[in-house]
Amino acid sequence: MDRKTILLLGVSILILAIMLWFVGIDKVINALKVANLSVIALAIVTQVFTYFLYTLRWEILNKLADMDLGIKKLLPMVLVGLAVNNITPSGRGGGEPVRAYLLSKQKEEYHFEDSLATVVADRALDTFPFVVLAAITIVSMTLFFNLDLWLLVVMVLAVITIIAILIILIYMCINPNFGNKVDGWIIGLVRRFYKKNSEKLENQIHEAIFGFQKTMKMLISNKRGLIYTLTLSFVIWFFEIFRVYLVFLAFGANVNPIIIGEVFIIASLVGMIPLLPGGLGAVDGLMILFYSTAGISASVSAAATVIERLISFWMATILGMVILPYYGSSVLDKISSSSSNQELEEILEDDLIEND
Repeated sequence: MDRKTILLLGVSILILAIMLWFVGIDKVINALKVANLSVIALAIVTQVFTYFLYTLRWEILNKLADMDLGIKKLLPMVLVGLAVNNITPSGRGGGEPVRAYLLSKQKEEYHFEDSLATVVADRALDTFPFVVLAAITIVSMTLFFNLDLWLLVVMVLAVITIIAILIILIYMCINPNFGNKVDGWIIGLVRRFYKKNSEKLENQIHEAIFGFQKTMKMLISNKRGLIYTLTLSFVIWFFEIFRVYLVFLAFGANVNPIIIGEVFIIASLVGMIPLLPGGLGAVDGLMILFYSTAGISASVSAAATVIERLISFWMATILGMVILPYYGSSVLDKISSSSSNQELEEILEDDLIEND
């Protein structure tokens, strides 16, 4: 973990601490004391089951791409990916290349472009139901909550951006000409910033994009697998919301599950904006604010939010970071530790030789 990430995590935790201070630390602690530990334990089990569902969806996609590794080996990679997503301010997407890289290193016949295609498809399948739920939630909360204009604009722009990215990825895979334009754009960047042995790297990029398009086409064309995994994605989001509902039940807050779901979707949407690692601080603050507006006391809202984030954010982060050393040094580690362009060029050259 580099110094920038540690600094951003520190800022995020400071923001959360300030919010808790305004609510009243003593009130939050008193609310925590009366929580039903059995129900919290059930929420933790629900989260672990959600990890299994995430892995199951990815395994189905991997099988379609002839990369059948099994849930037992894929689950640690999913946890590592979630952990990297949580500690990088990249719209919760920093862990996807890491996950693809780890999968590609499991067997010689697994190519990075193929593993990346399954990871992107997995992320797209997770994002599609979220976009649907987010659109419904924004309309609903606009009608029943007095949202500030800036927040409404940010949420709408975030949804539009997510939809645009999905459309570009899908269109790139079904339209070879557009894929060639993307290929040319990336090659242009390579020629501008990477001078050493650029022809060899350009060939690798051509092969990677072609392989990515081929695998994505195969995944999209499999209607049965697509319907199965898309249904599974909606089920996953149901359990995500159910986990939050259980946490509030543990504090004796009898809240309408629809309200819980709406606030959780909006908080997740904000968490995708690449500002702070995992949206930490911003997400927590919004959850406390909206739950309080929905009629839950500020102390219970804050206590429930702290427990919920411990389960959804910190549990995955800690598990992933504990597992990560098992895979050894990665290209991500090398690049993050590089201090000059010369070292970065040497790393890229080593990777090209290794791939050859």
